[in-house]
Amino acid sequence: MSDRPQTAPHVLPSLAIGGAARPGLCTDCGVSRIGDGKACGRACQFIAPDYGALERAVHGRTAASDGDESFFGVIRSMQRARLAPPAPGAQWTGLTTAIAAQLLEARSVDAVLTVAPDPQDRWKPRPVIVTDPADLAQCRGMRMGYAPLLSALEPARAAGHRRIALIGIPCQVYALRALEAELGFDAITVIGTPCSDNTTTENFHHFLSLLDPKPDTISYLEFRTDFKVELRFDDGRSPRLVPFLSLPISALPEDFFPLTCKTCVDYTNRLADVTVGYMGGNGDQWVIARNERGEAALRALGARLAVRPLTDRGSRAGAVKGFLANTARAAGGMPLRRMPNWLRPIVSFLQPRIGPRGLEFARARVEMKAVETVLHLRRVHPKRMKTMVPDYVWHLVKPYGLSPTKGECSVEPPRKGG
Repeated sequence: MSDRPQTAPHVLPSLAIGGAARPGLCTDCGVSRIGDGKACGRACQFIAPDYGALERAVHGRTAASDGDESFFGVIRSMQRARLAPPAPGAQWTGLTTAIAAQLLEARSVDAVLTVAPDPQDRWKPRPVIVTDPADLAQCRGMRMGYAPLLSALEPARAAGHRRIALIGIPCQVYALRALEAELGFDAITVIGTPCSDNTTTENFHHFLSLLDPKPDTISYLEFRTDFKVELRFDDGRSPRLVPFLSLPISALPEDFFPLTCKTCVDYTNRLADVTVGYMGGNGDQWVIARNERGEAALRALGARLAVRPLTDRGSRAGAVKGFLANTARAAGGMPLRRMPNWLRPIVSFLQPRIGPRGLEFARARVEMKAVETVLHLRRVHPKRMKTMVPDYVWHLVKPYGLSPTKGECSVEPPRKGG
């Protein structure tokens, strides 16, 4: 596949990661481990994010305050896509790692910074520097847990890699973009994935134990746009689908999802060159190219990138209002309203048929995250509202009766694209 020196295909080399995560609102993106004690203050999404300035630096303009850009960030092109044929063992079709592999094949980048499974735990992520396209096959699939990915920046630079690609989640990508000008690389291409709420690897194992009596045999877990979770097993059992409403969410501890995930303002990875996710894909992958660099990375796949028209059906309003009511109760310390067991099969049947689908499903998830951010920050860190919540989040929650009170919003004119 490549004339590069081959590395062992079974286990990618481990990185020596120094330092430790900072306490509080920290996702351990890796910046605290790179030796600059003040870098976190300049880079952290959870201190005083400036998405407008970074969007202009990365994409040449800010996202428009209306239309789909108000939900998803700057859009140069948006499509429903899949890799054809699908890569074996991929979470969806392998599109994300295929983009990175193509960049390596074409020598557009020298290395890819991403995560691979820990040799002792397939669900635990560990940062790796990949220089051979074939090794990206080891990086396919979902990981759960904190991964200090940006700690790989210094080893990559020390190894002489001048042009890199990075596959990361939004809090990692924000910090990268905030520091990009001072990192010393010639070029950085970012392949972003929309975040799905994270937790510790240990917490995730507990979740798996509630889903199946043999949790160690679960080899694949995916939240699908048909309101079901798909489980696959490595003990010969057939795949199993679990409706969202049947998930044991009420059995999870209150701190299962960290406050950082409950107060995330960037679900769609607005600062990536290309975002690859599932929410708007309606069974395929959902791909947003945000600038020319992102579009070029997609074009390089040629005929392997199979596209279909986007879908946009149903209404999100009821789902978001229900989420707001439950989140308000949870943020206030009250128990969640639980649906009667007799009603769950009925609603599970109706959800994929009349609920939001395609882009409307994606808009619903983005609005839910915005609602969650406002309600939880008001309860736990009200003094941070002014600096942590961008104006586009207030735009998203306004239709649901949430508006900034005095001192919660910086004085800022309405945002327009350009």
